[in-house]
Amino acid sequence: MHPRNQKNSVRQWLNLMKKKTYIYLLALVPFLIVAMLYEIVPLITVIVKSFQPDGGTGFTLENYQSVFSKLLYQKAIINSIKISLTSAVAGIIIAFLGARAAHQHQGKLNHVFMTVLNMVSNFAGIPLAFAYMILLGNAGLVVNIGKELGINALSTYNLYTMNGMSLIYIYFQIPLSTLLLIPAFDGVQKQWKEACTLLGGTPGIFWRKVGIPVLMPSILGTFSVLFANALAAYATIYALMMDNIALLPVQIAGCFTGEVKIRAGLGGALSVVMMAIMVIMILITNGLSRRFQKGGNRK
Repeated sequence: MHPRNQKNSVRQWLNLMKKKTYIYLLALVPFLIVAMLYEIVPLITVIVKSFQPDGGTGFTLENYQSVFSKLLYQKAIINSIKISLTSAVAGIIIAFLGARAAHQHQGKLNHVFMTVLNMVSNFAGIPLAFAYMILLGNAGLVVNIGKELGINALSTYNLYTMNGMSLIYIYFQIPLSTLLLIPAFDGVQKQWKEACTLLGGTPGIFWRKVGIPVLMPSILGTFSVLFANALAAYATIYALMMDNIALLPVQIAGCFTGEVKIRAGLGGALSVVMMAIMVIMILITNGLSRRFQKGGNRK
């Protein structure tokens, strides 16, 4: 090809790529508009409101003083962290076993399992609250069976406590965490298991020394998702307890939709605290994940 013709071809190709780039950027405009209107602008508004007195303007730290000095909000922060950690850890453990079984046993049963997981993962909110009320409420089916059979653990079960709420949180964490962990098991090679067996290692040694360390970045990433999911959960708990429980999402909603007085500043401060907790947990899990990845690369 003549050098001049070759240069013209390169120019045409570059012009075509520029046009495609402009088209792709133009396609992003609707997404950017939606992100600005429904995420960035509300986030900035909440942060600004948290430093303003209710019904006024100016700068104040009173809202944050109320958050960290009043017992109700202290309890809400502690309870939210506790129930988020508990449900995330329990969800990870159960999901690990379920994802491992799904990865090892391929076939029709696995397809059924994945279908059920997808269905159950979308069953949350108010329908989930009613389902638990029917089963484990004060006059629930399981509670009545426990009374008839004399099983104290069932007959005295109280759904409307923090321990009762924990069971609901764990329930909606399991399908999500299982779906997130199943693809991660593709990174565990069969050759590694065979090599471990040839060297005299047991399955327990393999998972402790090889399998779990390889999966740990995915496990930690899933843990951060579950923690954030539980920390911000609102609909199911509100349907069961209304505003009679000290949890951050419930208290935040009460500040913005108060029947007596709307306290947007206090609600904004609580929201910022909740976001800060999420960010801290994400930073911790990301830091631990990088350590495991570095350790794996050294090996």
